[in-house]
Amino acid sequence: MTRRLLIALVALLSLPAFAATTLEEAQQRLHSAIDEVLALADKAPNRETLVQRIGPVLDKHISFPVMTRRAVGPGWRSFNEAQQKKTIELFSKLIIRSYSNKFTIGEHPEIKYHSAAQPAAGRVDVTTTTVYQGNRYAVIYRLEEAEAWRTCDVVIEGVSMVANYRSQLDPVFKRGGAAAVLSSLEQSVARPQ
Repeated sequence: MTRRLLIALVALLSLPAFAATTLEEAQQRLHSAIDEVLALADKAPNRETLVQRIGPVLDKHISFPVMTRRAVGPGWRSFNEAQQKKTIELFSKLIIRSYSNKFTIGEHPEIKYHSAAQPAAGRVDVTTTTVYQGNRYAVIYRLEEAEAWRTCDVVIEGVSMVANYRSQLDPVFKRGGAAAVLSSLEQSVARPQ
């Protein structure tokens, strides 16, 4: 057996173990993030406090720059650096507030973690079932690895959050460019909860 063939065989045999480790790491990161959020939701005396406390946790576990860029779509390349920064800031606030509003303080969803799949290198999809207030939801968390595993999209009952926002922001961009997207996000964030 030649040396190249031996190296290729060893590499091939080690792939499943590497993939399993990757899947486990991503799944564990997601599980820890959700546990951290739920612990905060238990301790929050009111909605405003919950939003304030949950923001830094979500910022640590969600890749808001990636999520924002994908939600804006191809038009993102025409945003200047200041516009991109402001768009990420506004989009993050919108997502954090929206996510926080899904909670009833003191009530926990029941989350069952199912399979994890690696559709591409550096990406893992974790499938879960969430039962909350008597309703059952199929939820897929899409994580990508940069410096750590971070959520880049959430698919609830087959609907991608990123795709949903893109369907809203793309027409706004086509009508008025980056300024219109920023204005739309500012209006959304300014609306009372």
